[in-house]
Amino acid sequence: MNKKRLVVAFSGPSNSGKTTAIVKVASILQDQGFKVCIVKHDPKDKAMFDREGKDSFKFSQTGADVAVISPNKTTLFKKSTSTIDELIELFKDFDYLLVEGLKTLELPRISIFRDRLDESYFNVTDAIACDETIDENDIPNNIEKLDLNNPEDLISWINKNAKRV
Repeated sequence: MNKKRLVVAFSGPSNSGKTTAIVKVASILQDQGFKVCIVKHDPKDKAMFDREGKDSFKFSQTGADVAVISPNKTTLFKKSTSTIDELIELFKDFDYLLVEGLKTLELPRISIFRDRLDESYFNVTDAIACDETIDENDIPNNIEKLDLNNPEDLISWINKNAKRV
């Protein structure tokens, strides 16, 4: 079966609900039999993947790129950033690639807001997913409005607007 290979990005301020929305969308898509990959941007370089004292940590400390292969997963520690094209190549076989963050990437993008809008996202946003705490009249007319509490709404937008790679 041919893979869809759709790529879409999610943005929004801290604690706006990005991760929750991505988890809901990914779970529904996987329940429907699709292969989903997720990329998270860590702009402050604070994600911890390994613990001191472990072999993989020691390997990583050498400055080498390290892959840890186990029966159920592969973890890659790469000593440089990755372009979206490199990630697409790495994951190859997927239906949906969901990117959290990376505002500078030219990708169709859903921005997520709760409690308050942040206008600095408007120029990189194609759709805004929000809940009842946001006044939709404050969202520019050129940006599509989605219901943050309805992941099916987000999936339907993704299927129509995601970048095909």
